[in-house]
Amino acid sequence: MFDAHAVALGPHGMLAVNVAMLSIIGWALWRAEQKLSFGSDWIALSMLGVFAIAGRVLLDPIPNVQPVTVIVLLAGIHFGATRSIALATAVALGSNLIMGHGLWSFYQAIGWSAVGIAGALLADRLYVDGRLALPALAGVAAISAFAFDWIVSLSALHSLSADVFLVYLMAGIPYDLLHAVGNVAFVAWLANSLSDIMTRHVAIPTAMVVNDVATNRV
Repeated sequence: MFDAHAVALGPHGMLAVNVAMLSIIGWALWRAEQKLSFGSDWIALSMLGVFAIAGRVLLDPIPNVQPVTVIVLLAGIHFGATRSIALATAVALGSNLIMGHGLWSFYQAIGWSAVGIAGALLADRLYVDGRLALPALAGVAAISAFAFDWIVSLSALHSLSADVFLVYLMAGIPYDLLHAVGNVAFVAWLANSLSDIMTRHVAIPTAMVVNDVATNRV
């Protein structure tokens, strides 16, 4: 007996397979999204969550490069703080159930939630006249990489003394830079497409509905 599936690909070959799988998932979700009715916000958020989890798991061979931070930032811009927090926490938990769950999951949820809140607070500067301000968004995405990583690094204080914590942060700067560069690349690659999807499914504010009803009655 021999295992016909036991093919050694090596790290680069495995990464190529992972990227291909992520591309298939992204394409399938995009096709499914095209059939959703406008305003299907929670369904769209769920689909974005699936893509974020898949992206984090499949791109794990590239240290600290994943699309989650940019997706949560965009969710904060388009869907607001509360829903971006729900997305951030679900992605942290869902991906860590595969990659390894522990105390750090809580800090990752906090870190990505903070990114979503920042997106909501800066929405009027990052999304202007129906378009993303890509240079500003890329800058915020890069800063978000450092903010997220440093928030997650706080979990180390449960096992490290405070006097070596700064050394721990400094040692992680190369990985922070990889996260920042990855975020800028994801902004250039995916931001406009993801923004278009989110824009189609933003729920209409109640005040607008009331005004529309009043106008129709007149």
